Amino acid sequence: MSSEEIKELEKQVAKLKFIAGQRASDLHDLIEDRLWSDFEDIPAVSETAYNACKAWQQKREKLNAAQS
Repeated sequence: MSSEEIKELEKQVAKLKFIAGQRASDLHDLIEDRLWSDFEDIPAVSETAYNACKAWQQKREKLNAAQS
């Protein structure tokens, strides 16, 4: 893999990490601020956070393999 491709993967990993952090923040806000009124949203919000973290992990693993 070329250095340009690795740099692109690094950008993608950083972007996915940022998105995962945002989704985790959404879940945190739901629990902290709206739990009693919106508790039924927990499964959907947590699934979104999980999927964002999973996407980040998979891309990070691809980057790690490319850097090896």
